[in-house]
Amino acid sequence: MDEIVRQAVARAIVTMRDNLGERLTIDDLARAAMFSKFHFTRVFLRVTGLSPGRFLSALRLAEAKRLLATTVISVADISHQVGYNSVGTFSARFSGSVGVSPSRYRQLHGMAPRIAGRQAQPGSGATVRGQLRVATDAEVGPVFVGLFAARIAEGAPARHAILPGPGPYALTDVPLGSWYVLTHAYGTTPLDNHGLRPFTGLTGPVTIHRGVTASLADVRVRPRHGFDPPVLLALPDLRQAVVSRPLAS
Repeated sequence: MDEIVRQAVARAIVTMRDNLGERLTIDDLARAAMFSKFHFTRVFLRVTGLSPGRFLSALRLAEAKRLLATTVISVADISHQVGYNSVGTFSARFSGSVGVSPSRYRQLHGMAPRIAGRQAQPGSGATVRGQLRVATDAEVGPVFVGLFAARIAEGAPARHAILPGPGPYALTDVPLGSWYVLTHAYGTTPLDNHGLRPFTGLTGPVTIHRGVTASLADVRVRPRHGFDPPVLLALPDLRQAVVSRPLAS
């Protein structure tokens, strides 16, 4: 990826993070990136997988999750801090993206005992399978893997599983449509001196249509970086389940 493009997108993301409660326009973000508005939107989508507006919305909800789990600030005040004028709109958007209401998320201390899924969505009988591969110098614990309609872990996954670690996976009876395979986990590399770090992976879209019985979708699991959109779906605390085990191959 061109370093100039990376730096431009990074400037825009810093502007988003520094102004979550403000009204930001594409023009504002393009100026921060020092690109034209039209060129900026294209390169931002190419680098992050999301439009600038959707990425900003994800950052706002991720900050709301943090505040709900770590402070006693009211839901109304949090909604305003992250840029929502209406508490009702904030609560509806949060519930749809995270899988539980803001008040319930606070009660759960940010960790869902189970994952809201679309298991009632009619399946096609098809299976999406593959390998979750991690660098040989990384040690990664339990891995969430799910199918989503976009390149972000948001809303109920079409199908999902939590695996003991990297390796083979299979998601069965997948609904018709196009899906991205996303993963989330925690782990370490030999260079990590401050404990666990989040890992992620993405591949797709994988299209399931009538007559398909299986699709192969390998996923490279790697440390998260600043261009990755946040995980919005409420998940169990995968960090508590990380145990020492042989390095992945």
